[in-house]
Amino acid sequence: MESFTQAETPGHRGASRRPRLRRKGRTASGFPSSEGVPAPPQGVSARDFRLFWWANAADALGTQASGAVLPLLLLALGHSAQTAGLVAGLSLAAGLLLGPLAAIPADRGARKTIMIWSAAVAALAMGSIALALALGHLTLAHLLGAVLVERFATACHEAASRGTVALLCPPGDQPRAVSGLAAADQGALILGPALGGAAYQLSRALPFVADAVSYAVAALCVRAMRTDLKAPAEPSGDGLLREAAAGLRLVRREPLLRLVLVWVAVVNGVAVALYYATVFALGRSGSGALSLGVVLAVSGAAGLAGSLAAPRVAARFGPARVLMAVTWLLVPLTAGIAGAGGPWTHGALLGAVCLLVPLPAVVLQARALLVTEPALQARVGAVLATASGATAALAPVLAGLFADQVDTAAPALGCAALLTLLAVHTTRRAALAEAAA
Repeated sequence: MESFTQAETPGHRGASRRPRLRRKGRTASGFPSSEGVPAPPQGVSARDFRLFWWANAADALGTQASGAVLPLLLLALGHSAQTAGLVAGLSLAAGLLLGPLAAIPADRGARKTIMIWSAAVAALAMGSIALALALGHLTLAHLLGAVLVERFATACHEAASRGTVALLCPPGDQPRAVSGLAAADQGALILGPALGGAAYQLSRALPFVADAVSYAVAALCVRAMRTDLKAPAEPSGDGLLREAAAGLRLVRREPLLRLVLVWVAVVNGVAVALYYATVFALGRSGSGALSLGVVLAVSGAAGLAGSLAAPRVAARFGPARVLMAVTWLLVPLTAGIAGAGGPWTHGALLGAVCLLVPLPAVVLQARALLVTEPALQARVGAVLATASGATAALAPVLAGLFADQVDTAAPALGCAALLTLLAVHTTRRAALAEAAA
């Protein structure tokens, strides 16, 4: 379930010196002027970038396949929408505990080791769910425990993976590389939910088998990488907690990173809430898992298009205009989901939201790369991931509560109100996205 701050995001390693925005081959928006995602450096780095891309793509595909049907599984086992939201919220909250701490050994050079072993542990956790389902002995305690273990492992993997792009690609290629990884995530949103829904129709265990296999593939791909993924950071001697807080101190000092934190936290929370609001609304209307998978696949296709178009859109209209326009446009689209009457309406509105969100997301990623110190990449990324993870963890709990106690339209209306406040805040600070690093 990768989000804006969970893959290669604004906490990645950048050049030790902040590059200028205007130079040969770059536009005023800070993106390379060439079309598409550029090839990474020739030789071992090119091979390793492809391995890293496939590791992330496989992970995202399996996660989407199992994540799309997890609420449906809980409902099918006789649990309420509130319980389904609580399980999802606890699983997301679990990752908040280890992410900042796992970033420290990653910055010290254990990046590759952490990525391999955390993926292996996550594979075992998802495999245990599939086995218990196949045997007919899955309990809520087992399901919750396995999901928590998977989230702990994934948090460590995500913390360690931050900075890998900059170790494999030169600074001029990093924005396009990040855009390519985001496109892979969105591609998983197209295939994952549809495959998960179809597999769930055949057997409840199959989506979790797919997730376990995807983690195993990710571990093997990372293990096959030859590039030295060690960051040139040495222990500061400040103590574990103070080292973990170093990223937070930089975010507090840097206005752009504060804007990124607020925007990412709100938008990620809204996206998760809208997802669960759609699940609950379609579930109560009698739509099956396959219909839900198709809706999410349409949303993933829209997100893929937005990720690929983001650099060109930002170059043409400017980062500040894109950031403001998209944030305001999200308000009526989100409010419209509250009144959606069927799978096609939900799919169209959710797809429009997913089309727009990557446009400012890539802008903010590229800008944040320029203002983060090399030795703090993983820890700054952990701060941003913690903020977005906190809202994402709370969102399904609130969505389930409002869906049960008020109406299935209530989560979307609450999200629209929250986005209105964010749009006002973003309008006042959007100029930070244009500022040169």
